[in-house]
Amino acid sequence: MIIIDGQDTGIKVNNFTNLEELLVNVMEQNFLENRVVTDVLVNDEAFSEIYPHQAEDIETDEISSVEIRSVPIAEMAMNISRELYKVVQIMNEGSRRVAELFRQADDSEALETYQDLLEVIRDFLGMIGVLRSEFSLQDHQAFNEAVEEISALLGEMTEVMENEDWILLADLLEYEFQPAVEKWKQVIHLIREDIKKSKG
Repeated sequence: MIIIDGQDTGIKVNNFTNLEELLVNVMEQNFLENRVVTDVLVNDEAFSEIYPHQAEDIETDEISSVEIRSVPIAEMAMNISRELYKVVQIMNEGSRRVAELFRQADDSEALETYQDLLEVIRDFLGMIGVLRSEFSLQDHQAFNEAVEEISALLGEMTEVMENEDWILLADLLEYEFQPAVEKWKQVIHLIREDIKKSKG
């Protein structure tokens, strides 16, 4: 029995040799169009691959049921965009903390925290990029300005880091990076509006 979002598909598990074959077949059909899979349950237990193509090693004679749960892409996008507000807060607090540590001359701790901050910024910009390409979001002027500003700042901060001018880096983080990050709240709001329109 293969269930997708509470509905029996009528597809039999024993029509397939292994779990991977079964999942690929389900994906090729239109059951999950414009949806994102959130959970796969095999015999009522959550399944996620520990290594690539692990599903291939699970033969269907060991399986009595497969349940797939999903959400619409637009709903997932709204959830992600809600999380982005939290990420802005994390970037804000992170940059304040790094500036503080540099001013206290705790350089090694500051550099470590700064690396974490850069990782968060990269992930944040990556998520924004995915949302824009997935929903062909409008080119808002606020979005373009925010991207240009943060890119220019990242370039400047990299240069300052190479010169090991920690106080200047602290100033940049506190007086330029933080206000730049604050502007993203408005951009996220615009992105959410675009996603709502695309749902409608």
